[in-house]
Amino acid sequence: MSLFAPLQTGCLIALAMLLLLAAWQDLRTMHIADAVSLAIVAAFALWASSGLARGTLSLTTVGLALACAAVMFGAGAAAFAAGALGGGDVKLLAATSLFAGPALMSDFLLVTTLVGGALGVAVLAGAPIGPLAPAAGATIRTRLRGRLPYGPAIAAGGLWVAASLALQ
Repeated sequence: MSLFAPLQTGCLIALAMLLLLAAWQDLRTMHIADAVSLAIVAAFALWASSGLARGTLSLTTVGLALACAAVMFGAGAAAFAAGALGGGDVKLLAATSLFAGPALMSDFLLVTTLVGGALGVAVLAGAPIGPLAPAAGATIRTRLRGRLPYGPAIAAGGLWVAASLALQ
C-alpha cells in the first residue's frame, strides 16, 4: 500500500468534519463561512492529486468533477438569484460536488434533496429549526415564509458521498 491511500482517507475524513462544521454553523447562525468551502476545495485538490499519483483517478475523472462543480455552482447561483438558496449553501454545494463527480452526483443530489425536504416538513410541522425559526404557534403561512438552514441537508448528501468513496 502506498502512502497515498492513507492521505486520500484523511482527505475524506477532513471532508466529513468540514461538512459537519458547515451544518452546525448553518443551524446556529444561518451562515456558512467561506473558509469551510475553501477547505473542502483544498481537501479535494489533495485527494485528487493523491488519486492521480496512485493511479486510481484519471485526469478525465478530475476534469469531469470540476465540470460538475461548475454546473452546480451555476445552478446554485440561479437559485440564489431567485432567493431559494443562500450564498454559503451555493458554495458548499459546489465544493462538495467536486468529491461527488459524475459518478456520485445523483446520489449526492438525491440525499441532499430528501434531507432538505424532511427539514422543510419538520419546519412546517412547527419544529424550531435554525436561529430564525418562527415562534411556537405560528401559522403555516408564516412558516412557509421562514428561512430554512439548508447546510445540514447538503452535509448529509456530502457525508453519503464521503462514505461511498471510502468504501470503494
